[in-house]
Amino acid sequence: MIRCFLFVFASLALASGCSSSSSSPSSPSNGTPVSIPAGASNLGASAYSPNPITVTAGTTVTWTNGDSTPHTATSDTAGIFDSGSIQPGGMFSTMLQTRGTVTYHCTLHAGMVGTIIVQ
Repeated sequence: MIRCFLFVFASLALASGCSSSSSSPSSPSNGTPVSIPAGASNLGASAYSPNPITVTAGTTVTWTNGDSTPHTATSDTAGIFDSGSIQPGGMFSTMLQTRGTVTYHCTLHAGMVGTIIVQ
């Protein structure tokens, strides 16, 4: 009887650990999402959406790459943020603390530009 109970218990534990669920990437509840759409390398100022964006100081901005090629989100002023390569389906987040206007670009594709207004 005890062996039977242990077998059932172990089977249930394994089954619950193997369940799966699917979810799509979501934006942080306290952040602002920016998407990089398919074909972004040819979209110029529309390569980051929305563009421009306005956020409050202390807000996290998250870029999600919906394109089939890597991109970056790199501030024009060194040291503010640099995502490095954001792979297809990947994300990059940064918190912006200082008020002002931050312009950024993709280092891999000339013409991909964006603006964040931090209030």
